[in-house]
Amino acid sequence: MNEKIEFEKSSGNVFKDLGLPNANKLLLKAELGYEIFRILEERGLNQTEASKVLGVKRPEISRLKGGKFNHYSVERLLTFLDRLSCEVSIHIRPPSGEAERVIAL
Repeated sequence: MNEKIEFEKSSGNVFKDLGLPNANKLLLKAELGYEIFRILEERGLNQTEASKVLGVKRPEISRLKGGKFNHYSVERLLTFLDRLSCEVSIHIRPPSGEAERVIAL
């Protein structure tokens, strides 16, 4: 097995690697959605309980658990995290090398 396997190193953003538009936004939504899903699972909430906590109807919980985060705005996903009592921080790194800013929500 001396056969060389060709591969391409990932940029760290699968959406960018696939050439999708708005790749950074898609990655952000996926990361936020994953955290929401992880917290719901960690807390052992069923769909009815989760829908009450997040303030949505049960089908929305199925959509979230199905990974269909593109149906939600970033703001809506941040609202869900807030309803789960999460503290969210946004780190802003200017390209010029200025100091990073942190915004806590």
